[in-house]
Amino acid sequence: MRSVKCSGRNDAITGGRPLPSPFFGTAIFNLRALIAALIAALIATLMVTLAGCATQVRAPDLPPPVHIPIPESTWWEIDNDISAASLAAKGPARDYARDAMERWRDRIHKRNEADFIPWFTDYWTQQWLAVKVAWYQLSAEEGTDPTVKRLAAYLQEQYRDRVLDPVAKEIDPDVVRGHATRLYVQRLAEQLQEIPRRHGVPSDQFDRRTQNIPAIALAPDPAHSASLYQIVHADPLTGLPAYVSLITQIRNASSGAGSGPSDVWISPVAKRASEKLEGTLATSGGASAAAAMLGGVAGMMISMGTAGFGAITHENERPKMEAHLRENLNAALNDMYLGLLEDRATGVMAEVHYLSEQIEGSLAKTLTQPVKFEPVPRGTPLSGDRPQDKE
Repeated sequence: MRSVKCSGRNDAITGGRPLPSPFFGTAIFNLRALIAALIAALIATLMVTLAGCATQVRAPDLPPPVHIPIPESTWWEIDNDISAASLAAKGPARDYARDAMERWRDRIHKRNEADFIPWFTDYWTQQWLAVKVAWYQLSAEEGTDPTVKRLAAYLQEQYRDRVLDPVAKEIDPDVVRGHATRLYVQRLAEQLQEIPRRHGVPSDQFDRRTQNIPAIALAPDPAHSASLYQIVHADPLTGLPAYVSLITQIRNASSGAGSGPSDVWISPVAKRASEKLEGTLATSGGASAAAAMLGGVAGMMISMGTAGFGAITHENERPKMEAHLRENLNAALNDMYLGLLEDRATGVMAEVHYLSEQIEGSLAKTLTQPVKFEPVPRGTPLSGDRPQDKE
């Protein structure tokens, strides 16, 4: 007998398609689960990222600076280097001030020759000065200034207007003083930057050291005092109240009660001129000038009649007068130049001298103190070198 296959029945049930494999269904299910897991993980990652962006990250706390103990011997060397730096910084400032004041002296000399000497020795200027001397003598009362002082004040005013003020528009000693100070502070600051690196000292400890070194100490008021640290870090230097007070003090000392430093040096010239004019009042020129001041029309006619003879005589004597005046002015100019350059209290280097003396003087006190060295550790002697016990 033949066996009958049942394949037709199975085809009728599945519609002619073979039945799916159980393994294929399991694979599809696993793939869907894997995709769902990946999507969930991606969503979680995005949420965490967004949450992290929305939250400000706090920076980790930095550890406090470590204070490194510095031996006293090292600080002694540092103080010595600071003092040497101040001394070295004065060199460029002094060179600048000397060069500027030499140019100032040359300008003054040229103004003397071009303006003041011709004006002073002119015939009509001498007549006018004679009138002023006569007026000073006639109007003098008890308690008023003598004739010489009043004429000196007038000549000082003329000298300032004709010589000093025009030159000051080009080279002003007050401006030179300020530039020299800033140059000193600049060079000092540059050299101070190298000192902590040279000795291996932290910058913060070196800064604290310079904060305890006085540079300006004008009064008990703290506003009139400044440390070395404040001086080298001030920008600008004129923004430091203590430095402004120092400028004011030096300028007041340089001017005094007069109208300026020229008063002291031009006074001898004015004194000699006044004495000469007092002596010439008895001559025709001086007498006629006084008569013109006091005698009305008649006196003026007499003065005009004698003016011609006086002018001729004056022109003959004028070269000698100019040479004498030039000698006096040159001597006064040299005194002015040396005073402005060398005077430690009022000259163009006065601020530099004050600052350096304060800094170096303060450091000198610490440099003269004995240095305390660390005790030398005792070594362990070798077995064969042990000292014998004393009996």
